[in-house]
Amino acid sequence: MAKKILAVTGCPTGIAHTFMAEEALKTAAQELGVEIKVETNGAAGAENVLTPEDIRDAIGVIVASDKNEDTDRFSGLPTIITSVGDGINKPKEMIQQILDGKVPVLNPGKAAKVESAAPAQKESAGRQIYKHLMNGVSHMLPFVVAGGVLTAVSFLWGIYSFDPTSDQYNAFAAMLKDIGGVSMGLMVPVFSAFIAQSIANRPGMIAGFVGGMLAANTGSGFIGGILAGFVAGYFTHWLLGILSGLPKQYEGLKSIFLIPLVSVTFIGLVMELTAGPVAGINNAMMNFLAGLQSSNPILLGIVIGCMSAFDMGGPVNKAAYTTGTLLLGQGNYYFMAGVSAACITPPLVIALATTIFPKKFTEDERAAGLSNYVLGCTHITEGAIPFAAKNPLVVLPILMLASSISAILTYMMGIQVPAPHGGFLVLPLVSNPIMWVVDILIGSAVGAVIYGITKKEV
Repeated sequence: MAKKILAVTGCPTGIAHTFMAEEALKTAAQELGVEIKVETNGAAGAENVLTPEDIRDAIGVIVASDKNEDTDRFSGLPTIITSVGDGINKPKEMIQQILDGKVPVLNPGKAAKVESAAPAQKESAGRQIYKHLMNGVSHMLPFVVAGGVLTAVSFLWGIYSFDPTSDQYNAFAAMLKDIGGVSMGLMVPVFSAFIAQSIANRPGMIAGFVGGMLAANTGSGFIGGILAGFVAGYFTHWLLGILSGLPKQYEGLKSIFLIPLVSVTFIGLVMELTAGPVAGINNAMMNFLAGLQSSNPILLGIVIGCMSAFDMGGPVNKAAYTTGTLLLGQGNYYFMAGVSAACITPPLVIALATTIFPKKFTEDERAAGLSNYVLGCTHITEGAIPFAAKNPLVVLPILMLASSISAILTYMMGIQVPAPHGGFLVLPLVSNPIMWVVDILIGSAVGAVIYGITKKEV
């Protein structure tokens, strides 16, 4: 009977990294002659879900995810808990560790199926905080994208098409802007709610959502949303522990009355008392970034370009993107133009390089290069990851340089992009679409030529 390994993959957006890790793990398992089943937790939900029978027959598990996953079901099995990036870059090494018996058993006291003296694997505090944060980001992004695009579409009738006193007024455009505004307005509350939910499950989500609403209403913004999510989550988690000793007959009273009342009251008081200072910090940060785009577009372009290309969809990239969406919600459409340009550039660098220097790439790489044209044009940066992973010390600086050039040119020309996603699909909404495309192509072409020259022939 073939040895069977299980895996779970997931990333904040559930679009690219999730499935790239799945493919990498399946390829590595095939090369090592191991049977594998991979559960993917993507944007459409869990697919290929692992069954109790799968878990019973497995010799080990790899959880390569940047979201919180149900790992208790793997108790008693050798389990690697790591990032989705490791699932993409180190699949063979992790599978080999399981085959060699070098992986600790998860919660060994909970199941007797597998015996091991190895200590249970435990995530660091930093890793846990990151996963809680990314759980908030992953649930927030669909609201941002839907709201941002609807708002941007309303501008096709004119920038003041929502204003009844303007000559540009259009009732349908105004309705679209209202709908988009509601969706964008839920950004911070949803972000806070799902940070708290990641920490304390559904009880935490209630206090997190209220805290996020207060953050949005008091001007605390994104910083306040982070504070609300973590305070609500950890306080509710502590409260659940304190009340765990109540008799079972009080379970309904505890879950429906006590926990929501106490946790919402607590987070409400915290957010109200900290509203002034946190709002000040949030506004200072946003004003600094917004001012930088006019006072020093080159420096801002370098920062945004390097952040966007550094980990392509990872936490550093998401920090730049999330900042852009927040400024978008405040009516700043310049900042997002540079972020989008920087995110579109890396896959186009790869695509152009494989086209200009075909002899330096394998047949599979050239095929992947063609797909990067589509990925780049639709603002999916992750298509460049497999190429960067093969030689990160050389490729990543090239991609960061290319993205920086695209962002700098975009900021210097004062281009506005009112949509948070979509790539070239939202060109009709861009203030200067032709020049924006030219800016991106210049950065991409420079990167492609440098990449092609520095790469050795296959």
